[in-house]
Formats: sequence, structure tokens, C-alpha cells
Amino acid sequence: MSLVFKTKAQNLDDLSTNLKSASILPLEYFSFSEWQSSKEKILERLEKFKNKNLVVRSSSQNEDSEKESLAGHFTSILNVKYENIISAVEEVLASYKESLSGEDQVLVQPMLENVENSGVVFSRDISNASHYYVINYDEVSGSTDSVTSGEKSDNLSTLYIAKSTLIEKITGWQQQLVVTIRELEELYDSSALDVEFGFSEGNLYVFQVRPLILANKESLVDSESHRLYIRQIKNKVTSLSKKFPYLAGDKSIFGVMPDWNPAEIIGIRPRPFALSLYKELITDGIWAESRHRCGYRNLHSFPLIVSLGGIPYVDVRVSFNSFIPKDINDELANKLVNHYLDALRENPSNHDKVEFEIIYSCFTFDLEKRALRLLDHGFNKTEVSQLTSSLTKLTNNIIDNHEGLWKQDFESLKVLQERQKTILNSDLNEIEKNYWLIEDCKKYGTLPFAGLARAGFIAVQLLNSMVSEGILSQEDYDSFMNSLRTISSDMNHDFEELDKENFIEKYGHLRPGTYDILTPSYKEDPDRYFQWGEKSHHRKEEEPFVLSDEKNKKLEKALKSHGLNTNIEYFFDFLKGAIEGREYSKFLFTKSLSASMDSLILMGEKFGFTRDELSYADIKAIHNLYSSTNKLSSTLNWSIGMGKKVYNKVTSNITLPPLIIDESFVENFELPKNQPNFITLKQVTARITNLDNLENLNDSIVMIPSADPGFDWIFTYKIKGFVTMYGGANSHMAIRAGELSIPAIIGAGELMYKKWSKAKVLTIDCSNKKVEIIQ
Repeated sequence: MSLVFKTKAQNLDDLSTNLKSASILPLEYFSFSEWQSSKEKILERLEKFKNKNLVVRSSSQNEDSEKESLAGHFTSILNVKYENIISAVEEVLASYKESLSGEDQVLVQPMLENVENSGVVFSRDISNASHYYVINYDEVSGSTDSVTSGEKSDNLSTLYIAKSTLIEKITGWQQQLVVTIRELEELYDSSALDVEFGFSEGNLYVFQVRPLILANKESLVDSESHRLYIRQIKNKVTSLSKKFPYLAGDKSIFGVMPDWNPAEIIGIRPRPFALSLYKELITDGIWAESRHRCGYRNLHSFPLIVSLGGIPYVDVRVSFNSFIPKDINDELANKLVNHYLDALRENPSNHDKVEFEIIYSCFTFDLEKRALRLLDHGFNKTEVSQLTSSLTKLTNNIIDNHEGLWKQDFESLKVLQERQKTILNSDLNEIEKNYWLIEDCKKYGTLPFAGLARAGFIAVQLLNSMVSEGILSQEDYDSFMNSLRTISSDMNHDFEELDKENFIEKYGHLRPGTYDILTPSYKEDPDRYFQWGEKSHHRKEEEPFVLSDEKNKKLEKALKSHGLNTNIEYFFDFLKGAIEGREYSKFLFTKSLSASMDSLILMGEKFGFTRDELSYADIKAIHNLYSSTNKLSSTLNWSIGMGKKVYNKVTSNITLPPLIIDESFVENFELPKNQPNFITLKQVTARITNLDNLENLNDSIVMIPSADPGFDWIFTYKIKGFVTMYGGANSHMAIRAGELSIPAIIGAGELMYKKWSKAKVLTIDCSNKKVEIIQ
């Protein structure tokens, strides 16, 4: 016979005699009516706790129900002495306010001592109701409420365990906790529980069990299907990780942020159209062609990004191979790639800065000094010399002022501009236009963009190393960067100088989500992005860059001594052209990309397909229409249907870590502590406000310092979403956001919180775990 959810106190009382795998602390509870009529008798019952620190907890009839948790809504008081028990009880009862009835209860227990670990576990993922145990815990502070309080804490960790994981694959206290959660699921005949727990002297104690209120009552897939998807992803990771004939390195790693950084560009869960478009334009082949042209190893036919259940991951071994100069022999290449991969395994927090902290990909003025670190990892002086020599030669070929790749890339961009005009002014049908816009974009747009992006990275690395080596000062660096004329600075200038029509004519093809057909371009919805008539707050006054004679001589000497085949004039010409060109090339190729999306939208409208539906299509299916007799309507219908099925059944129900070190990480992993928690899978765009502007809370995204349950009052307003600076995945505010289906970011961190607070309008895309500043 299953247990039935009652009040917090009654639930614990039931468990004290039914739960076998964990303990319940001694407890006493009483109703408001009993407190009024028999206070002295209750105090006599509580005398057994006289020499202990107590917790006096709410146990209202209205909380912890199967309809609404009211998590953190009422007061609980920790570390209460027996002599203060009356005032503590009165304070808890007072927190019930007008809802207080004679049946409402107060629960009293001794505090758990010598706490080794405490936290909250959800037996479903609150964002998508999928089949995970999500454990938010603190094994540092010794506190029992650091998870639920939502206050600032550097001690919180979040662990995901797929519910299909075999118990023997889980170790230590985590195994003990999962055994108990599975027992609780059986006792309550429920797969969606919210359980507070603590460990002391190796023993597990349950503090609270309540239903986990989910906006999506049932996951879109059953547990068996979810187990199958997890197994398929594990098998793919295992297969792609094994030793491969054409690749250096023994085993791969997969990440969402290294190299071409899909997490930043298209998000964690991009719709199929955005993912397929990004792969088609850059990461299926263009990326490798560009690297090879730069002088690195030939990785043609290796896709950089693999789709694991629709979630885009960079194959890091393939990426690291692509940064090995092509004249490095296979033995040294294998040694380098294995070293780079080992370094990432040892320091996974470097996954978003591998080119700065792990690999050597170009010449810098401090390269010889930095490369000496390889001597501590089994490399000899000859191997280090081979690497530095190859990188210097490669960099020389890139920065050459006459035949350097960056110069060729600028010439390709001129061809793109001409071909854009030709195609857009032609009488080709929409299928034909779409095909040639994409093909031209690859050859004359994203290929030179990839080259200029690499050149721009090298330019910034060279500048940084000049500062670190004392060739330039930080002031010189800042002065040089301020002298650059980029698309961003041009746009700020033009926003003030041009009228609305001419401004949109020039910049209208841009959109915050470059590859996202759901995001309107500037020309489609200009008032969404700009406040016309206001002055730009970021207009930059350009100043000429001038270097003193002394520093010119110092730099000239450094160029010669390091073997760079250039002079100061050509060197700064490269630095300036590469950094400006990176942004300029993106500005140009996105004209083709935006026109292609416009063309697809027109095709879709003709047959009744919305933009939302088109976002599930695969660009390859549309691209192939050019060379086949397939009908547009049936092709779109088939591609959209397949995309929706995979996205809704798999992508939306799978949660994976930002870095997959091996196949075990697919089903059991810990999130990095600096990663915000996105609640729900919804997307919202709204103005930003803070708690001081009560009149603006409705229809706004609210910025809140912490996930403290004291902010629960904001839900009386019609807020669109909210962001907290601090707080964990299982905090009270996270629970409320999940059950009310309000998009939220819990624990954004101080840096991102401050950045987003300065915006006027934000888009929060919880499914993709992305935030866009709109204004």
C-alpha cells in the first residue's frame, strides 16, 4: 500500500516507521488548535529536546501539496534553544498570516549535528520533467539549508544522474542517496519527488519529502525511451572516442565551448534548422579547409561538431588535431594531441579557453618561454624547438603583407558582394536563390570569415604577448585597439548620423541569433532593437595610434630576433586588418545568410508553414531541392516532422554536461559551479527591471540579488521571467519558477548578473541556455 502525501510533519512521521534505507530525526508536531488549548502539555512533550539545538518548522495544510509546494513561503527557524521555543512557535504560526487555520501544524526536531553533506534532490529534472535525479548539495559548510536558502555560496554543487543508471555505477554517498530516493518513489508511487537530506557520520537523514510540482506533468518520453536515448548517446561517444587511423590522439573529449563554441553561437539546444545551418556553413567542412589553408594539418571530411541527441558538441580531439602545423611529424603530433587532451581532462574548467591555457597554435613573442612548460611533460628540447619553429613559419605565412591568407580573404569578400547582388537581382526562383546564396556564402563568405577569424585571434595573441614581454605598454595596447574601425563602431556612429530608413538599409540584415530563423532581423522589427531618437551611449571617438621611436626600435628588434619576415608598417597593417576584418567579414556573409532565411520564409508561407515550424527543418533537405525533382511542400513537411520528433522526444529530454570526458559522463555528471541554472525550456523577450521599480514589474524580466524565498511576492505580479545573482538549481525560487512555468536563470553569477542588469531588453532562451541583449 502506497503512502499518501499529507503535511510535512505527518509525512515525516509516516516515514519514521516505513523508510528502511535512511533515518528520520525524532520529531514532535502539533496543530494551532492544540497550541492554543494545550500549550503546557506540548511544552512538556518538547522537554526531551531541552539540551539540543532545535529547528521549528512550518507544517501548513497549504504547503507541500500535489498542486502547489509554496516552497519557502512560510517561516522555519534554525538553532532554537528550548527556552526560546514559545517565541519561535509563535513566529512560525504568524507566517501563516490570513491562511492560518486550527489544523495548521508546527513541527519541532533536533538539529542534525556534525553535518558532512546536505542538500536537495529532485527525482525529475524540473526544467523538462525528464528522467534524472538532480542533486544540489553542499559538502563544505556544514549547514543544512545552504541549498534551499538561495543565498550566496561557493560551496554548492549540482549532480545529474540518469534514472536508468545502474546502481553499481554510482558510488559513495551518492549511491546511498539514490537507493533512498528509489525507495521513496516506491513508497509514494511517484516518480516526481522533492527531498531534503543530510549526512552525518556516514548516515543519511531525510528532512522533508514532498511532491515535485512540474509544469509539464509528464515527460514527453517514457523512462524506457529515455534509457534508450542515453544508451545511444553513450554508444556514439564510445565509437567516436576510439583510436582512429587519420587522427592523432588516443581518445577524444567532447565539449560545447571549445573552438567554434556552439554553446555561444547557436546554444545548447538549438532547433534543427539553426544546428544544420551552422554545420553546413562552417563546422562540417569550411572550418577544416580554412585551417589547412592556414598551414595546419588536413582535417578535410572530419566534421568539427557532432550532434548528440540534437545537442551540438565539438569533437575536441579533431579540434586539437587541426591546430598542429602540417609539417609536424606524426609521432610528435600524436604526443602533442595526447598532452593537450590530458591537460583538459586534468583542468576541465579550461574548456572555454583551450587556446589560451592548453594548446600552442601560433607564434607569440613569449612562445619560446611558454613552450618550455612542455619539458615538464615528457617532451625534449628538439621536439619543443620543432613546434616553435613550425608555428613561427605558419604565422609568417599568415601575416605576410603581399601573399598572406588574410589578404586573399579580403579579395574573396569582394567577390561575395558582387555575387550577392547578382543572385538577389536575378529572376531565379526561391529554391534556386536559396541554393546559390548558401553556396556562395560558404565559398566567398564563411571560408574567408574563418580565415580572418583565425588571423584576428593571432593578431590579439601577438598584441597580448607584446604587452607581457614589455614591448608595448597596456596603454599602447588600449590606444591601438581604440584606433580600430569596426562594424560595431560604425553602427554606433551611423545610429546617430543616419535616418531610420538608411540605417536599416545598411544594417537591417543583422539579427542577435545569426543562425536562428525565429529571431527577427533588424529590418523585420527595428523598434524591437532600437530606441530611435536616443543618442548612442557607446559611440567611440577614434584616435590615431602612434608609437614612440624608442618602442618602434624595440619592436623592430623583436621582429628580427624572432624571425618574423615583416616590418613594423606591414606588421601593424596585419594587426589592424585582421581584427577589423573578422567583424567585417561576418557583417558581409550574414547578408547572404539573412537573405537565405528570408527566401525560406517566403517558400514556407506559400505552403502554410510558420517560422516556428521552419525552425525544425534541416537545411540539407532544402538545399537538395535544387538538384532533385522532390516537391517543396512534401520535403518541408517531411523535414519539419522529423526535426520536431527528434527535438521534442530526444533533445528536449536529454541533459548533458558541457564537457564529456568519457561515456560515463553521459549519464552521471556534475555541472561546473560557474554555470547558471536555466529553469523551464521557455523563451521570453522583455524589458529589464529591478525590485525598486514596483510599477514596472508586470511584463518584465526581474533582476533579483538572490534566490531567497523572501522574494516569493514577485509572483503576485505578471512577470515574464527573472534572474538571480545567486542560488542553486534546487533553491526555493527555482522550485517556484518550475511549478509556475516562468522562465528563470538561477545563480547567474556576479559578472553576468551585472552585465545583464545594464541592458534594457533581454531575451532569455532557457532551452538553449542562452541570453541575448536586445537593447
